[in-house]
Amino acid sequence: MKIEHSNKSDDSWADNIDRDEKQQKYVLKLYISGTTSKSVRAIQNIRKICEEYLSGRYSLEVIDIYQQPALVKGEQIIAVPTLIKKLPSPLRTFIGDLSSTEKILFGLDLRRKP
Repeated sequence: MKIEHSNKSDDSWADNIDRDEKQQKYVLKLYISGTTSKSVRAIQNIRKICEEYLSGRYSLEVIDIYQQPALVKGEQIIAVPTLIKKLPSPLRTFIGDLSSTEKILFGLDLRRKP
C-alpha cells in the first residue's frame, strides 16, 4: 500500500487508500469439472463480475480438473467449481456456481459490509 504524507485532512488520506485498493491486480483461479452446467455458470458468472468490477486489472485462469489434474495438487480442492483468489491478500476460496454476486463481491473485497 502506498502511503502519502500530507497536511490535508483524514478524508483525503482515506481517498488515497480507496484509490490504491481500486488499482490492485487480482489473481484468480477457477477450478471446474468439464462442461457441467455448474462449471459453465461459474465461468459465465466470474467473467461477468471481473469485466464489470475489475476490468483491466485481473487475471483469471480456468482449470479443468479432468484435463489438468496435476494443477489441483496442493490447492485442497474439495468441490468444484471452486474459485480461489490468490491476490490481493488474504487468500479466499469460493465454492459453487458463483451466482450470488453480492457475496462474491464482498468476498473479493469489492464491496463493504452494509
